[in-house]
Amino acid sequence: MAGTRAAIRYAKAVLDTAHDSGVAVDVNADMATIASTINANAELSAFIVNPTLGTDAKESALLEIFADVNPLTKNLFALLAGNKRFEMVSEIASEYNRLFDEMNGVEVAKVTTAISMDKDLEAKVMSKILTFSNKKIVIENIVDPAIIGGFILRMGDKQYNASIANSLQVLKRELSN
Repeated sequence: MAGTRAAIRYAKAVLDTAHDSGVAVDVNADMATIASTINANAELSAFIVNPTLGTDAKESALLEIFADVNPLTKNLFALLAGNKRFEMVSEIASEYNRLFDEMNGVEVAKVTTAISMDKDLEAKVMSKILTFSNKKIVIENIVDPAIIGGFILRMGDKQYNASIANSLQVLKRELSN
């Protein structure tokens, strides 16, 4: 939990600086790339959290991997090196993206389906979401065959479960009572 709070503080500081400098959009793109690259690459993730490696090695590796990023993003790498907090870089990048979206009135709707959503289904879900939200919505589709069919919609702290697996569980509870 303390790591999350620290990541939020770093992300807020970077966002404030980027916004004041007029490069918040560029840094947002950098952070999205950093988060996805580290999360998708187990070796890079293990390298970053390895306590036996020095911060200089980690900083130079990140500067080489992400050579095309904004100078403000490179300054974050230097700050993390100075504070010995490289293990948080992916979490900071994700928090930055979340805070950037929040600042711009964008909300992420996570829709879990049994199979990947096609454009028609995505449009239907989007029209339904827009009936109860006035923000800009970005749909993130999560595929989970365990729900059998239907969907689970999560937006912020709200969840609507219209999955077949949930319906079967409800039916099972009713029949067992």
